[in-house]
Amino acid sequence: MPGRLIEGLKRVGVCNPVILLDEIDKTGSDVRGDPASALLEVLDPEQNKTFNDHYLNVPFDLSKVIFVATANRAQPIPPPLLDRMEVIELPVYTPKEKLKIAMRHLIPRVLDQHRLSSDLLQIPEAMVKLVIQQYMREAGVRNLERKLAALARAAAVRVAEQKCTLPLSKDVQPVSSSLLDAQLAESAEVELDDIPMGVNSHEISNTVRTASSMVVDEQLLEKVLGPPRFDDRETAERVASPGVSIGLVWTTFGGDVQFIEATMMVGRGELHLTGQLGDVIKESAQIALTWVRARAVDLKLSASGLNNLLDSRDIHIHFPAGAVPKDGPSAGVTLVTSLVSLFSQKKVRADTAMTGEMTLRGLILPVGGIKDKVLAAHRYGIKRVILPERNLKDLVEVPSSILTGMEILLAKRIEDVLEQAFDGGYPWRQQAKL
Repeated sequence: MPGRLIEGLKRVGVCNPVILLDEIDKTGSDVRGDPASALLEVLDPEQNKTFNDHYLNVPFDLSKVIFVATANRAQPIPPPLLDRMEVIELPVYTPKEKLKIAMRHLIPRVLDQHRLSSDLLQIPEAMVKLVIQQYMREAGVRNLERKLAALARAAAVRVAEQKCTLPLSKDVQPVSSSLLDAQLAESAEVELDDIPMGVNSHEISNTVRTASSMVVDEQLLEKVLGPPRFDDRETAERVASPGVSIGLVWTTFGGDVQFIEATMMVGRGELHLTGQLGDVIKESAQIALTWVRARAVDLKLSASGLNNLLDSRDIHIHFPAGAVPKDGPSAGVTLVTSLVSLFSQKKVRADTAMTGEMTLRGLILPVGGIKDKVLAAHRYGIKRVILPERNLKDLVEVPSSILTGMEILLAKRIEDVLEQAFDGGYPWRQQAKL
């Protein structure tokens, strides 16, 4: 048999089709071969002019074919293969975009799939917005469609179980069933006559429709979908004690909020890290601790002999959501803020999140995924976001409707971050020699 490419060209009957390679990041090698290695020749414009299919055993020109590949992550794709592609990153949806997609596309599709009409199930726009805010934290709309489908199933069950009774006309008198029962007992044939009820088919249809209509409200949402999974008060509750700061990270599903917790206990001056962390983020934690220890006097953290305590205490930094792998340098400023909060026993502002890589000298370097991170902060109800100064140009990608309700703070050095992260500003600036 010919290979999949030649078989596809044979099926469409043209030599210049568009071929979609779906989820190319999930290809794996086994005893049957390595698809990524085979794609090197296919996607290279310098080689695919003479592509050799082992079945045909003759060169075939693939240069006219347009290949479109999709992937959730670029990291698993082999670098030589990625080098032959033009990477186009699709941003996550904003809450307003999700709302429009749901009202225009998802709800009609869900109703059609469950054979429901808009009269039988009504989902107001306010309820869809509530589902987006309290029941999901995703970049796309897949889970949103699942929630809407759950509401549609509840409506379908209600329609199937509901028994609609129509009132008899006042001209119709109740008929005794004794004669009918007697004839049924004798297994006699019963002849039924049509009895006029004074209700036309239009009235019956309206009665059934009215009785079966379901309008989604907050009480019904909680009954069908369960209690809300996310709450705007979560951020304030988790930053209620010193040593906790709020970072912004980028994941394969878009931006997200990452809490960082730090504590210390009696030990031998060791640093413990937990949360399924990669090598880069572990190095960022070591840089953050080194910078704080080197600036302990300037930060007025040594007033109670903290320098000596650091030598006899262990530091434990934890990244919650331990089942999710984490890596990257953008948590540097968040780690420093968490450690300074721990040592000074001052709480970080609950309305402030941050991201940025930090050097050993305290400079803040730019990071990626700014739009997704700002959108994640907006989803969590965070009003202030600290970004590297060199990421100012990336804010043009953020919708103006999102930026209107947020305060974006730019930082060039770690001191600028500390100035904005604590209530009342940076309390050590006058004594610091940074």
